[in-house]
Amino acid sequence: MANTYTQIHLQIVFAVRFRAALINKTWKDELYKYITGIVQTQKHKMIIINGVEDHVHMLIGFKPHQSLSDLVQDVKGSSSKWINERKLTKNKFNWQQGFGAFSYSMDALPNVINYILNQEEHHKKIIFKDEYKKYLKEYEIEFDERYLLKDPE
Repeated sequence: MANTYTQIHLQIVFAVRFRAALINKTWKDELYKYITGIVQTQKHKMIIINGVEDHVHMLIGFKPHQSLSDLVQDVKGSSSKWINERKLTKNKFNWQQGFGAFSYSMDALPNVINYILNQEEHHKKIIFKDEYKKYLKEYEIEFDERYLLKDPE
């Protein structure tokens, strides 16, 4: 897309299926590098990625040549395959369906980066489901509590 100039910063959040605490500290950095590679291969810019045992946050510079859903599907599908091929979890690893995405202006980036960087400390104070609901409410995103972070049976 010649002559297309954008500045789109998105925080993308997605969870392990059933919010199981499966992301182990011994291999999470490798997982984050792998996910970063996917994002960069798709020509987006990874600004920061981090998370805890049951979910991941990533802040990216998003390019409009690809749909956000396609990018997240690629990240989740490829990374779960990567985890399973390496047998990093006892049982088959899956990400939960869906994701959250939140946009930010340039001046908000330092706070978002700091927040993502300090995930472990942050989640000593608030559980993921409460954090996610807070984001949805803050961004005025309608949701049905019955289906929030619920996996199909």
